[in-house]
Amino acid sequence: MRLRGRKGILESLEAQPELVVLDAAPHKGRWREFFGNDRPIYVELGMGKGKFISDMSVRNPRVNYIGVDMYDELIRRASEKARNAWEAARGTDRPANLALLRANIEGIENMFAPGEVQRIHLNFSDPWPKAKHARRRLTHPRFVAKYIEILNEYGEIHLKTDSQTLFEFSLNSFADMELMMRNVSLHLHRDEVRDDLVLTEYESKFVERGNNIHRVEVVVGEKAIAAHRAAKRDAQRKDQAAETSTDVSEPSTAPTVTSEG
Repeated sequence: MRLRGRKGILESLEAQPELVVLDAAPHKGRWREFFGNDRPIYVELGMGKGKFISDMSVRNPRVNYIGVDMYDELIRRASEKARNAWEAARGTDRPANLALLRANIEGIENMFAPGEVQRIHLNFSDPWPKAKHARRRLTHPRFVAKYIEILNEYGEIHLKTDSQTLFEFSLNSFADMELMMRNVSLHLHRDEVRDDLVLTEYESKFVERGNNIHRVEVVVGEKAIAAHRAAKRDAQRKDQAAETSTDVSEPSTAPTVTSEG
């Protein structure tokens, strides 16, 4: 991707230290000091122009968000989008729970300490459709292994893509690594647009065109797995209780047997 940035773009980014981070190294293992609290940290890898991460930070003020991209111009655009979103929703142009990090995802292990992140969002990542480029896909096992390292006990990976090729590759990748998956969707907005989920800019355009959006949540951390299994057991018990209740309440269709004599 080539982006034509404005003059003075670096100076603009350097003037926003409360929002823009140009070097992750000093913050590795200390991101909670940057935010000034111990709230969960959610990271979007490849945030683009920043709509998703900006809207998420406004919607969920008790979560800390970090949007990662490697291009100065995208960081600049995301900073504008974030400030506009916060100004419109909360009357301030200073996002309290958001950081925009300029970095190459290849070195994610140098950005975050083990167990420092609670959720990773992968939204419409480059599908790298040619088989020879498979190692560049952000759901290749070599990347997933890094994600597992930095995720904590509640850790999850949430993936959305319009690429069937990338989605199939990702499901196989997660399965090969024996990771638990839930809420697998081959057509996320089939019936109606999911307004409970924040859409990216690409996603909004794809939905308008009627494109299929694929989504999956990968459960990684031990406590996240335990919670998922407990939720499944509860759902199964409720289903069984509902079936039992239906069986009891329905009138019997068996013939009445009477004795003679």
